[in-house]
Amino acid sequence: MWLKMIEINIIDAFSDNYIYLIRNESKNLTSVVDPGESAPVIRFLKTRNWHLDEIINTHHHHDHIGGNAELLNIYKSKLIAPIYDKNRISDIDIYVADNDLINIAGTKTKVIHTPGHTLGHVCFYMVDEKCLFSGDTMFYLGCGRVFEGTMDQMWSSLLKLRTLPDDTLVYCGHEYTSTNAKFANHIDPNNQLLKVANIEIKNKRDKQLPTIPFELGKEKNINPFLRADDQDLINSIGLKTSDPNESFRTMRLQKDDF
Repeated sequence: MWLKMIEINIIDAFSDNYIYLIRNESKNLTSVVDPGESAPVIRFLKTRNWHLDEIINTHHHHDHIGGNAELLNIYKSKLIAPIYDKNRISDIDIYVADNDLINIAGTKTKVIHTPGHTLGHVCFYMVDEKCLFSGDTMFYLGCGRVFEGTMDQMWSSLLKLRTLPDDTLVYCGHEYTSTNAKFANHIDPNNQLLKVANIEIKNKRDKQLPTIPFELGKEKNINPFLRADDQDLINSIGLKTSDPNESFRTMRLQKDDF
């Protein structure tokens, strides 16, 4: 029987951000992913009497790094962040780049460079734990807005994530699921698997529970942005193209104005 070695705690921040506190009890290590603010992280650590060993950043946006400075000051943690953001994130101790293998909370983790939302964005895939911290590249039923990169880059980044195993659990940066579901239903109204997911999502949100994590295998069938090369979807939304880059661009721009 396969047992997880880590515990992942979801911490709410701002109006819809998620911060992830990762605990490896056997190695007495604790890491935090994308602490946009420090106060809720400090409160949680105090309740467990844990020391914060590592801070992990997926990209430079303030709602993902805003808590770095205070946490570093208090805990003297190691800061792990993308080398591509070396001029945009301060006090980095360990720079990471595409395909690097590192340890987070004592757990083997692969770094995946996913430009699009920002040029330097990376995701972190825990190989043995089968967990992906996707930041703002992929959301449940959605993907990040393309701010710094190109649409083609974002599509290529999503393809990288799509190759991960189906039983991967995805922990993304925001609770955007209900809004993303409205667009997914609009663009793909006959998707039966999506209808099942809608019920689960509504039940969780009615109870004010996170919809995160979500299973990548299911996501591959219901997230329109992972299916820009699905000719049936392309045909159903009336696009006269066989170019996935073009269909992704069209869907992302529609979502921007939805």
